[in-house]
Amino acid sequence: MQLFHHPFCPHSRFVRLILGEYGIGTDLIEENVLARRPEFLELNPAGATPVLVDGGFAACGALVIAEYIDETSGQAAANRLMPVDPKSRAEARRLVIWFHEKFFAEVSEPLVREKILKRRLPKAQGGGSPDSAAIHAARANIRYHLKYTGWLMKARNWLAGDKLTYADLAAAAHLSSVDYLGDVPWNEDETAKNWYARVKSRPSFRPLLAETVAGLPAAPSYADLDF
Repeated sequence: MQLFHHPFCPHSRFVRLILGEYGIGTDLIEENVLARRPEFLELNPAGATPVLVDGGFAACGALVIAEYIDETSGQAAANRLMPVDPKSRAEARRLVIWFHEKFFAEVSEPLVREKILKRRLPKAQGGGSPDSAAIHAARANIRYHLKYTGWLMKARNWLAGDKLTYADLAAAAHLSSVDYLGDVPWNEDETAKNWYARVKSRPSFRPLLAETVAGLPAAPSYADLDF
């Protein structure tokens, strides 16, 4: 299989964590979606990462890929990442959507765009200096997301219940992209911090923690498992 991704695309990171948890090997192909390569657009007309190619089939988008992996590999796995119980599955899906849509729109997308993606683009294509207002708004928004994560973890072993699920991987994927930039105020919620440390310490996370952006070093605690 091949995964077309961007190293700091949170949706791509989510899929990579799933593949890592299940021990599924893939060839990683970094894709600059802003370049709008015709060959990539043939795979996904929406022009967005991630895209998983399995033989002659292309699964497009994080949620679609996650369901595809669950149906083709997860159901037979001892460590299945989606609960069997319908109500628990619904809760896991709710939180996956929360982070992929709400957190992405309010926090991870603007911060990654302004601090990472713009650095690689000429001004004519949307590059240039970061928008300080967008960064300020995202930094304000992350506080209530972090508080909500901590609130969930005060009553549960993992975000969606007793076991690690897609919900934890989705949340950690988005937070990791922001954590690289040093924009997560971990000191504001110890419960959320402890949960993230557990996910961050898993073997599936190691490839993500090893990635860097040229000219933009990671925050000091990014790869520190005891942060």
